Amino acid sequence: MWSKVSALCFFSGFVMLIYGVFKALTLPPLPSATIAENYRIIYFHVPAAVSAFLAFAVTLVFSIAFLRSENYRRDVQAVSSAKFGFAMITTALISGSIWAKVAWGSYWNWDPRETFVLVLWFAYAAYFGLRASIDDYAVKARYSAIYSIFAFVTVPMSYFSSLLSPLHPKPFEVSFDAERGMLLGVMIIAFILLYISYFLLDSKVSEIKEKMEVKRE
Repeated sequence: MWSKVSALCFFSGFVMLIYGVFKALTLPPLPSATIAENYRIIYFHVPAAVSAFLAFAVTLVFSIAFLRSENYRRDVQAVSSAKFGFAMITTALISGSIWAKVAWGSYWNWDPRETFVLVLWFAYAAYFGLRASIDDYAVKARYSAIYSIFAFVTVPMSYFSSLLSPLHPKPFEVSFDAERGMLLGVMIIAFILLYISYFLLDSKVSEIKEKMEVKRE
């Protein structure tokens, strides 16, 4: 069942992504000197950030579930979700830097939003570093689950930091016409579907690998 759901999500998400990329690159520029063409990156930057926040929230849920149940499947699921989240927050950082170069004249400006997202990135990089540094699986799973609960604090901090930002657009200030707004929604759904597909596949494969390693021991 999980393989069918994963395949369906991947196919649907991939089709929507291809459509979204085509539309994002062919829409006319905005009537703005600074972001006439640069606005197109929003169709990758925002979905990457949204799916990263979602993935880290799922990691939090499964980390708590693991601590309550000691079911190692929950740990595997937490890690799988964190992998996708880390890849997407990296994408958001890179795409945001490209936006900043065009809109603000520099790839990095130490704007509050940029800074807090960088803190988030380091928090989850440390999560993987922690897991890599511990050999005992039981200890690794427990420590990383506890750590991920504290690391998640950086997610709402990153989101609400835009309210303090003199440069980064605030969520309620971003507005598009109907066509561009619908396209952004399509891209967000596409990224989320691809996340679900990856999560189901990677967590199942990782679970099988862990079971095989336990049997060899």
